[in-house]
Amino acid sequence: MEYTTLGNTGIEVSRICLGCMSFGDPDWRAWVKGEEFGTELVERAIDLGINFFDTANMYSRGESERVLGKALEGYDRDAQVVATKVFFQMRDDDPNSGGLSRKTIEQELDASLDRLGTDTIDLYQTHRWDYDTPVETTMSALTDAVRRGKVRHLGASSMWAYQLATAQHTADRQGLERFATMQNHYNLAYREEERETLPFCEQEGMGVIPWSPLARGYLTRPHEEYMSTKRAETDDYAQEHPYADRGGREINARVEELAAEYDAEMAQIALAWVLAKDVVTAPIVGASSIEHLESAVEALEIDLSDSDVAYLEEPYEAVGVSGHA
Repeated sequence: MEYTTLGNTGIEVSRICLGCMSFGDPDWRAWVKGEEFGTELVERAIDLGINFFDTANMYSRGESERVLGKALEGYDRDAQVVATKVFFQMRDDDPNSGGLSRKTIEQELDASLDRLGTDTIDLYQTHRWDYDTPVETTMSALTDAVRRGKVRHLGASSMWAYQLATAQHTADRQGLERFATMQNHYNLAYREEERETLPFCEQEGMGVIPWSPLARGYLTRPHEEYMSTKRAETDDYAQEHPYADRGGREINARVEELAAEYDAEMAQIALAWVLAKDVVTAPIVGASSIEHLESAVEALEIDLSDSDVAYLEEPYEAVGVSGHA
């Protein structure tokens, strides 16, 4: 395993972050697996040297956090880096269980701490931008969480670059904690973040931990084969993203071509491309099997040539912003 510093936090994290969205209740999403699977995956991840785990309170309505917390019980928690998120409404009958108001942040943070079985969350992230709450209120509430010792560092997830800049400027102006990381939507088939958000993150010294680095599975198998998978058939979010639009199918074909040349899997080529980007700290990789996790770790050994990177990128055409707009 390779390790790197998470932005300006000083924390050393594995170059692969295990995404825990697949832990929990299949009633929430058809492709989600139960507690036994989550426990086995976490155990294997630690065996492989992964020390960075990302979840969210809304994944299986809290079950993902609970499964992750229980899976980590037998390990030195100080040796693991756990990230979770807040924003999406948790309970249908409670509008204050979502958003980024002080009330929501305080009550949902306590709920996350309880499910994760810990006193402190290493990285607490805003899952989306809250248009109904002043950013000053959000940043102040998050800062209080840090100063009370419930959170070590703050992170943001998918938003417009101007919103991220506004949040950072607000924190600077009012002496509040800044966002140390950005978790945004970024992969070979979706590169709109390269226009403004990624350059801003690089300028600010922020850690970048992309979600969906394999385009929700689209870059793991040929286009036609992917379209017949359970994920493609049941995951409305995967279908909403423009992965196959414009140059997407050609990119998919080129990933398949280079995978054959490197004697690798398509997922490994797509992941190697993300890992090759200097601005990226650690892509968040979800896995539906132990083998998929092991394959992701092996991608660290693939060193794409500059010409291969250019070949993979060449078909890309601009698409509509997806993931937060």
